[in-house]
Amino acid sequence: MNSLLENTWLIIIIGISFVFVMTTLGAALVFFFRKNISKNLNRIFLGFAAGVMIAASVWSLLIPAIDSAEDLNIPGYLPAVIGFLAGGLFLLLVDRLLPHIHPRAGVQEGVKSSFKRTTMLVFAVTLHNIPEGLAVGLSFGLALKTGDVTMLSAALALSIGIGLQNFPEGAAISLPLKNENISNRKAFLLGSLSGIVEPIAAVIGILLAAWLPAVMPWFLAFAAGAMIYVVAEELIPEAQLDSHSNIGTIAVMIGFAVMMLLDVALG
Repeated sequence: MNSLLENTWLIIIIGISFVFVMTTLGAALVFFFRKNISKNLNRIFLGFAAGVMIAASVWSLLIPAIDSAEDLNIPGYLPAVIGFLAGGLFLLLVDRLLPHIHPRAGVQEGVKSSFKRTTMLVFAVTLHNIPEGLAVGLSFGLALKTGDVTMLSAALALSIGIGLQNFPEGAAISLPLKNENISNRKAFLLGSLSGIVEPIAAVIGILLAAWLPAVMPWFLAFAAGAMIYVVAEELIPEAQLDSHSNIGTIAVMIGFAVMMLLDVALG
C-alpha cells in the first residue's frame, strides 16, 4: 500500500510538472523563430487547444462531477449545471476586471490601468491558465480521494492533454513579447512564468479535494465552465479569423479526438 501511495504521488508530481514543462518548451520557440508563427499554424494551434479543452471539460470534469454528486446522493445535474455556469461567470467577471491584452488582438481589456503592455500580455495568458491547472489538480485530488487507479489514469490523461495544448500557448506569449522589442531570454522567461500558475492552481485543486470533498462535484463543474468560457470567448473565434477557415475547424476536431482517445485509453 505504501509503495502504491508513493507511486501515486510520483504520478501526480509528473502530471502537474508536465503541464508547466510543456509551456516552457513552447516559450522556447522564441529562440528559433524570428517572427510570429504563420497564421495557418496559429489557427492549428488554437483549434487543437480548443478541441482538447472541450473534450477534457466533458470526459474529465463534467462526467466525474455528475458521478461524484450521485455518490453523495445529490442529483447529478444540479452541481453540473450550477457549477458549470458559475465557472463561466467567474471567468467573465475576472476577464472584465483584470487589465490584460490578448496577444493576437492587441486591444486592452478589463479596467483601465497604467501597467506596461508586456505585463498585460502576460496577464491574458496567465488568466486562462488558472482553470486548466485547477482542472488537473481536482482530477488528481478525486483520484486520491477514491483511491481508484482508473481515476488516476484519467487524471494523468487530462494532464497530458492540457500539457500538449500548453506548448503552443507558451509560444503564443513569448513570440508576441519578442515583437515588443524584448530580448529572447526575457521573452522566454515571461512566457515560461505565465504557466507557473498551473501547478499552483493544481495544488490548490488537490487541497480542495482533500479538505472539502463534499463540494468536489461543484468544483469539477466550475473548472469545466471556466475552460469552456476560454474556448468560446477566445480560442475558437481566433482560430476562425477568416471565413470558412477549415484549418481551424479540423484542428478543433483533432484536438477533441486526441483528448478523447487519451481519456478512453488511459481512463
